[in-house]
Amino acid sequence: MTRGDRYEILGFSHKLYPLIGGHLMSILSTSPLSPTFEEADFGKGSPTFSTLLAPLEAQLSYLTPLESGSNRPLEYTFEYQVRGLVYYHIETYTSALDLLQAAESDDFVNRLVVPETGLGQSTFYETNATRGSLQMTELLDRLFKKAAKQVDIDYVALGDLVAIDGSLIAACLSMTWADYRASSRKAKMHLGFDLNRGLPRKMLLTQGKGAERPFVSFLLEAEETGVIDRGYQDHRRFDDWIKEQKHFVARLKKNTQWEVLQHLPFSKGTAIFFFAKVLLGDQAHQMTHPVYLVGFKSRGKVYFVVTDRDDLTAEEIAFIFSLRWQIETFFAWWKKHLKVYHLISRNEHGVLIQLMAGLITYLLLVLYFHQRYGEAPSLKRLRNLRWDIRHETQGSTHLHIYLIIHIDTHNSSRYCSYGSIAMQFSNRKLLDSIDKKAPS
Repeated sequence: MTRGDRYEILGFSHKLYPLIGGHLMSILSTSPLSPTFEEADFGKGSPTFSTLLAPLEAQLSYLTPLESGSNRPLEYTFEYQVRGLVYYHIETYTSALDLLQAAESDDFVNRLVVPETGLGQSTFYETNATRGSLQMTELLDRLFKKAAKQVDIDYVALGDLVAIDGSLIAACLSMTWADYRASSRKAKMHLGFDLNRGLPRKMLLTQGKGAERPFVSFLLEAEETGVIDRGYQDHRRFDDWIKEQKHFVARLKKNTQWEVLQHLPFSKGTAIFFFAKVLLGDQAHQMTHPVYLVGFKSRGKVYFVVTDRDDLTAEEIAFIFSLRWQIETFFAWWKKHLKVYHLISRNEHGVLIQLMAGLITYLLLVLYFHQRYGEAPSLKRLRNLRWDIRHETQGSTHLHIYLIIHIDTHNSSRYCSYGSIAMQFSNRKLLDSIDKKAPS
């Protein structure tokens, strides 16, 4: 826009409100948000979202109370915080500003996010940056246990299997805590994923270049089997895990040395070509406990996988390692369809809060889809869920279409374009089609 440009909206000359995120913002957008309904009414706009959120609501009274650091009671409570973050992931917003804009224009979102006393943007950002991590951790654990009781259990004969892996999260250079390389910043999420049930269960957050191996003991319980890739190989830690009665099935690096103690039988004519009881490492770095090593080929690659468990056949060891790819599949689906890596905070605590809220959202989807369809989360079901919520809440949001006439006083030309002041609408495809059809 230049000084020579003039805008006419609906035929009346008018000063143009600030253009943010592709939407015309209200001039009141920089003021604290005001509530439009009482908190108790938050679920009335969408029975679907209320049903989705019900398992979460049932756990809130069991969490450690979030206390104020001053004499004043908290106004933006943990309940508002977690509801807003779950809705953020369900609707796949790409910034916190998107959510706050929706809370200004959409009565349903306002009920979820804004307390009776109102909500300033600084309060929203400060809350996520400083508090709620303990409550999020407790809530994640309680929802995991609830989901674990309801979904089917696979591979029971193979024991409790937990895939452990890390995922890098792109960060901006100002996020100095997310140390990775001199020219880039990244954080790393460390996740424990229940392979028997297909559920995320525990997570940690570190700087991008942080080591992964130290966190296995936190993510793995006694008598469980951690399924890990070669980045977790550490012979000293292997011995420590065995002492802690924490089992592992781990891929080895190519340069690993071992001493064969006993060759073991395996089925011929399969992908497996080696099975033996061994001591890992050279003489200077040798394990004190013997382990079981399997060599097999898959899709043209050679794998050597080791375990401390003596109750498994070579075929079972190879199969258990193949299940590790479930955590890769989860990461890809979760990041793509819930947009959890669109960060709303540059603060380490804020990133942690958002990631845990993203896992909580996934567990709520697991419970909802299992109860309604007897299925695991899928893109098809997620799209239907979003449509149901938008359809149920469309009455609380009005779609205003404005004809904006742009007059270029320098070139004596004029053209029309269409815009919308609505921040949220149940049928976003309609909004997209309106924007795309607007003349340029």
